[in-house]
Amino acid sequence: MKKSTLDNISVFLAELIGTGLLVMLGCMGCVSGLGHTPSHFELCINFGLIVMIIVQIFGCVSGSHLNPAVTAAAWVYELVSTKMALAYGAAQCIGAFMGYGILKLLTPASVFDVALEKGAGFCVTQPNSAVSNMQAVGIEFVATMVLILVCCGVWDPRNAKHHDSVALKFGFTVGALAVAAGPYTGASMNPARSLGPVLWNGVYNAHWIYWVGPLGAAFLTAFAYKAVFRREVPIEQHNHELAALNTDKSNV
Repeated sequence: MKKSTLDNISVFLAELIGTGLLVMLGCMGCVSGLGHTPSHFELCINFGLIVMIIVQIFGCVSGSHLNPAVTAAAWVYELVSTKMALAYGAAQCIGAFMGYGILKLLTPASVFDVALEKGAGFCVTQPNSAVSNMQAVGIEFVATMVLILVCCGVWDPRNAKHHDSVALKFGFTVGALAVAAGPYTGASMNPARSLGPVLWNGVYNAHWIYWVGPLGAAFLTAFAYKAVFRREVPIEQHNHELAALNTDKSNV
């Protein structure tokens, strides 16, 4: 098997496993009824720290997109081909479905039954009842826009030498955005993260919001950043002294 094929399989598996862990561990932190009811802040920090962990693990393999919106932005930014972008998206959606399924195996059924009786289901993202659908789209758009701006900043060629703390940057970004936007829509910012729980619970009302808002923000924000802010790093000029030294050596 060719090295390029093995590399693509590795990328696919990294996105599948990474997104699966995101949904499984992220939603696991939302479980109540087992002696502790997490606060909104705890839920947000949990998701942010889970993102940090996964980016640290798989960032060197696939970039740890974990999110079709991030992959869409990477495609606009010409970091991935169309074929690879589709593979990323498929891996993320399959991983989200599998991650939620594993969580169901490991968690008492009563947690899911009670949540489904009270609403759309456990860990299913839904807009607040006081928020209209268009407002929800706007909130998801804005939250995802900020996330994609951070992505574009990290991907900017001028930042190529400042990637040591990328996992922390994304973890805290997701946590902060979840704190701000969570009460409105659940702050998904990620169609795959919303898709996994929905497929298991079968409640699709308002699910379209979590595709239109994030993907719309991803395409528009990445295009705008690329057109307005991105700059290529100029090729460094040769050190004149070194060049002169090499010239002298060649003349000896």
